[in-house]
Amino acid sequence: MSMNKSIAGKKLLILAGADVHVKIVKAAKAMGVYTIVTDYLPLEESPAKCIADEYWMLNIMDVDAIVKKCKEERIDGVLAYCIDPAQIPYLQICEKLALPCYGTKRQFEIMTDKRLFKDFCLQNGVDVIPEYSLKDVECDNVKYPVLVKPTISRGSRGQTICWSKQDIPNAVLIARKESRNGEFLLERYMSNAQDMSFAYFITNGQPYPVKIGDRYRGNIQDNLDRQQMATVLPSKRVEEIRQNVEPHIYDMIKALGVKFGAIFLQGFYEDGHVYMYDPGLRFPGSDFDVVTKSVTGLDTMSAFVQFALTGDVTCCAGNPERAYDYNGGACIILSLSVRPGTISAFEGFDEIAALPYVFSACKRRQIGSVVEATGDVRQRAAEFCAYIAERKDVLVFFDKVYSTIKILDENGEDMIISKVKNL
Repeated sequence: MSMNKSIAGKKLLILAGADVHVKIVKAAKAMGVYTIVTDYLPLEESPAKCIADEYWMLNIMDVDAIVKKCKEERIDGVLAYCIDPAQIPYLQICEKLALPCYGTKRQFEIMTDKRLFKDFCLQNGVDVIPEYSLKDVECDNVKYPVLVKPTISRGSRGQTICWSKQDIPNAVLIARKESRNGEFLLERYMSNAQDMSFAYFITNGQPYPVKIGDRYRGNIQDNLDRQQMATVLPSKRVEEIRQNVEPHIYDMIKALGVKFGAIFLQGFYEDGHVYMYDPGLRFPGSDFDVVTKSVTGLDTMSAFVQFALTGDVTCCAGNPERAYDYNGGACIILSLSVRPGTISAFEGFDEIAALPYVFSACKRRQIGSVVEATGDVRQRAAEFCAYIAERKDVLVFFDKVYSTIKILDENGEDMIISKVKNL
């Protein structure tokens, strides 16, 4: 597992320029790579473009235009890192250009389609959320509440909690509309189970856990009970998970056949089981890996840059063996979600961003943004990643953020809702 091949001077195209891609641009530039970022967004909405050596105004879904431009500019590698929409275009672009890609068509299909993912989990001994059919609904064989969701979507879009049989038809319509293949799932609603997030870095075919975390969701009265407000890594059940659950996850990853890359999973812990519900052949869209690099030395960003430009499946920078435990401390991902309204000001944001233990601070929304009651990630206005050396101080950090930051509407009223008070 090495990083010996010289890539200085090569050209790397990074798909999408959101905040979470800034770290990839920085990693590549530190390695002497010429960086290019493409998406359709203006500079003020695409931070990674602002620091790249060059940027293109090509939508990441416009595969043919990107391929044409890559040939003209003699691009040496293409990389998608942590967002859902880029996964399939990334595969298609790499295939057309004969460039290294960390996934195959089959692998991406399984890890982007919740129906295929559930079937694959069951084949490999990984628990999934119990499911109902429309026939079960018709025959009154359903225990409510249930969750209806698209099989292929992103950001929790198109999901509806149904409390009775009468709620199902409209929920199915919403899910079908948001699903890229028009299909949906009808599952038990895991309202009282512990939400969890997992990420595995894979090098030379071997998976290593880099994220085993407990997710804390918003309040049901805010319609944010399916949305992450905070994640604490590692999980308070990390050793139990590693012993009883992770062997099956490893079997699944190895059956998938990934040689280099990342696997993202979300699941619910209940009575010793983790019921998986959301996959990705990518890292999750937060900056936990920036904290990982600083605290443990494992630099997955540089490894992905190296792979994109060489195709070397043994790429690894640092020791991945126990990166998940953060040297006994805690990595915190804290999101601030807001109620509907128009954002007029951020107060205290810079003060929190300047704290020495805060490694990443980004605004998901800008002044003037109109926030609607979508109940999904579109109500997220800001996010912080921090490292807390003593786990007992996690709630102290939360209180510091909540008492310092205000996101104001046009009437000067604070918009932040669903604050995490207990772990």
